[in-house]
Amino acid sequence: ATFYVSLSHVAKRLPAWRAAAAAGHEIGNHSMRHPCTGNFPWAREKALENYTLEEMADELDRASAEIFEMLGVRPLTFAYPCGQKFVGRGENVRSYVPLVASRFLAGRGWRDEGANDPVFCDPAQLMAMELDGLTFEQLRTSIEAACAKGLWLVLCGHEIGAGGRQTTRADTLRTFCEYARDPNNGLWVDTVANVTRYVVERRPHAD
Repeated sequence: ATFYVSLSHVAKRLPAWRAAAAAGHEIGNHSMRHPCTGNFPWAREKALENYTLEEMADELDRASAEIFEMLGVRPLTFAYPCGQKFVGRGENVRSYVPLVASRFLAGRGWRDEGANDPVFCDPAQLMAMELDGLTFEQLRTSIEAACAKGLWLVLCGHEIGAGGRQTTRADTLRTFCEYARDPNNGLWVDTVANVTRYVVERRPHAD
């Protein structure tokens, strides 16, 4: 799995996160402050509308540096907080996708509407579908649709438990892992970085 970490939580459970990294899980960058649109009241003090590209670049670099200091790994991929990819307002709005593209193998979105076409997708703007709240039968529908078309399905969840807001159901995750382990189902489950490398190395160049 790929874990896009909140740095304050990593600091509270360093041994567990170091063990996760040592076990082969990917630790990804999710920014320092998790800035999102100020239309969310909780994000007003870190609103993307008030950011500049220079400030966002500094935030990405500082987060990567802190992850390396705490866990000894350099983040290879990034998850856009709230799935939002802009800074500024109106005529001054700028995409910060190029900042992500220049620093990471991939950038993962949030609450997108479908899977990725490995031949065509832009690794800096990977589409990700929400895993939170789904039963396995609901999830299986998306898995089978992606398999039928040869697509790359990126799943995104938050907490793991029995239920609640932005929580991936533990029973769904357990059943999915069992399903994925069965070779008859033909699935490959891996980190975002590993799949990105595989895709980029094997697809024809767009240019």
